[in-house]
Amino acid sequence: MQDLGLSHLWTQGDFVMRATAIILLIMSLASWIVILTKAWDLFRLKKMAHGAEKQFWHSDDFDHALETLGSSDANPFRALAMTGKEAAQHHRASQPQLHDVMDISDWLTRSLKSAIDDAVARMQSGLAVLASVGSTAPFVGLFGTVWGIYHALINIGASGVPTIDKVAGPVGEALIMTAFGLAVAIPAVLGYNALTRGNKGVISKLNRFAHDLHAYFVTGARMRPTSARPDDNSVRLAVKNQ
Repeated sequence: MQDLGLSHLWTQGDFVMRATAIILLIMSLASWIVILTKAWDLFRLKKMAHGAEKQFWHSDDFDHALETLGSSDANPFRALAMTGKEAAQHHRASQPQLHDVMDISDWLTRSLKSAIDDAVARMQSGLAVLASVGSTAPFVGLFGTVWGIYHALINIGASGVPTIDKVAGPVGEALIMTAFGLAVAIPAVLGYNALTRGNKGVISKLNRFAHDLHAYFVTGARMRPTSARPDDNSVRLAVKNQ
């Protein structure tokens, strides 16, 4: 029994067992890379959101307000403000075109919604890896366990000594693959849930920021908070020219 363990499982395992272990290792590395990378991105996005809410609207003019958001194109709040500014200028200064049948409110709504969709797509990139790892890793580990038990039972039967000490060791080694699968899947699922929840908070702030930008470019004043909040899943901008 002292010869049994992870090293014995690796040395005595066949190609399928080793390949299964390598696949689980790759899945684990991929999920942890995504978790750490997206967690850092989420931390930066929350800082950007704080700056957009606290500093942007306290500036003297729009150009100075843009400076408070920094110069990075990775800031979705800056991208949203620039999109709103460019959309308003384009609509007011362009020659008659097909989109001019829409009033400025509808044109801004469309432009801001597109900018938010792009930001959401960037925030959610990589989360599919965590979802895939979390849902498949237990079954990959279970496959390794079943394969290992199958070969362990064949070897035990061939030895002609089916005693408990001969059965427990090989079967226990095979069950390690199930534990590996769970060890890979659990962090991936927890990371996916945490990142999704954090992204929803940032998206909600993006929607509120877009709502205020829409009101600013249409009426020249920021929309004051009311009991009604914009929908978290889409920009619902109902301010019209008066």
